[in-house]
Amino acid sequence: MAMFPEARPVERFRPLEWLRENLFSSPLNGALTIVALVIIYWLVVPTVQWAIVNAVWTGGSREACLGEGAGACWPFITNRIGLILYGFYDDGERWRPILTFALLVAGILWLTLPRLPRKMLVAVLMVTIYPVVAYCLLTGGLGLGVVPTSRWGGLLLTMVVAVTGILLSLPLGILLALGRRSDLPVVRIASVIFIEFWRGVPLVTVLFMASYMLPLFAPQGVTVDKLLRALIAVALFNSAYMAEVVRGGLQAVAKGQQEAATALGLGYWQSNTLIILPQALRLAIPNIVSTFIGIFKDTTLVSIIGFFDLLGIIQSGTSDSHWASPSTAFTGYLFAAAVFWVFCFSMSRYSRHMERVLNAGERR
Repeated sequence: MAMFPEARPVERFRPLEWLRENLFSSPLNGALTIVALVIIYWLVVPTVQWAIVNAVWTGGSREACLGEGAGACWPFITNRIGLILYGFYDDGERWRPILTFALLVAGILWLTLPRLPRKMLVAVLMVTIYPVVAYCLLTGGLGLGVVPTSRWGGLLLTMVVAVTGILLSLPLGILLALGRRSDLPVVRIASVIFIEFWRGVPLVTVLFMASYMLPLFAPQGVTVDKLLRALIAVALFNSAYMAEVVRGGLQAVAKGQQEAATALGLGYWQSNTLIILPQALRLAIPNIVSTFIGIFKDTTLVSIIGFFDLLGIIQSGTSDSHWASPSTAFTGYLFAAAVFWVFCFSMSRYSRHMERVLNAGERR
């Protein structure tokens, strides 16, 4: 007689039981839940009323936002959306940053969505060919008009700084982490000095140094683009933090993995690239993504050296007498916060997805 496994009963979601177990499991938890709900109501309801219910949605100047009881001044955003997205980039050339970031999004989606073929080829193209194409599209060349980096701004500049910092800091951080664990004293000491130096100074100081002090030490007649100096500073600064994140992942890998690789006859680079680093990076995914999020938020610091990033463009707009109103600045900051939240939350959720996929073989 064939034996069949007994089917598991279907568990139904019971809202009252979930509330009792998670929010009101004890008198103290019940009291904390009530206090939290009161605080949320006190914060959320006025915000929604100001940002949506009483908001002004149409208009062409500050007069539209000066009415009695007027909330957020959204015409300030809609009328300046070109500046907010592209800065001072020429109107007729804005298709170039749009195409640049469309290619970036297409490459990221191809690498992240499952069941798409030739991911290795796409990864190689994104690392080797895409940076050249993006540089030519944004700055000019190959028949395109030249757009100096001084005209870049808004979300365009924010994305350029963030993507460059992320793409450069990870490989540099991996090399520094391996160097810090190297058996060669010269390599190990040099890596330690580099990491501790950059971690010991604030990013603001690094940006000021790259923007204003570095040209003083350059040879006569040699000039380096100001944005390029800032990008290099951001990448070097964050690579030191990334190195410590990767080193933590390397230390979490069991020593038996290295011993097994040695027993198989694998060399240093083979064992690290094929066995050790994949496990270390998988373990370090939460901290790596946290560093990426920090890089994205730190892009706002470039405004102190004269660049008009997303936040800088909005701040400069609040001082425009054409839009001066009590709610203009708050509306701009709310919009900037929403944009940053969308990008950071998306990175966070994707990292959670990657953790679930890569840990699938270890579930019990």
